[in-house]
Amino acid sequence: MSRVKGGTVTHAAHKKILKAAKGYRGSKHLLFKTAKEQVLRSWRYSYVSRRKVKSDYRKLWIRRINAACRENGLSYSALMGALKKQGIAINRKMLSEMAIHDALAFKALCDSAKQA
Repeated sequence: MSRVKGGTVTHAAHKKILKAAKGYRGSKHLLFKTAKEQVLRSWRYSYVSRRKVKSDYRKLWIRRINAACRENGLSYSALMGALKKQGIAINRKMLSEMAIHDALAFKALCDSAKQA
């Protein structure tokens, strides 16, 4: 059986990794081994961060709602509990937007929550 040289395939794979490592500092964009390590790590970071950003936004919305509730003499948990009791289904993103852009409507929600 004849020998098959895999130079072109290897060269293409190395080129792909080095292209992905473009702009990295030091030898991480020059040497294949260090570039591969950094690219794999970068891909892992971006994978995790794509999932983490969702919880970060939720935390931000909750903080904004809580701050607006406190201005209206209510706590976040009390507002959410009252809304659930009344059967008002509005998500945290929209509540946060209301708190920022439509303070009167948010105040009306808070008032109805206080009565419940």
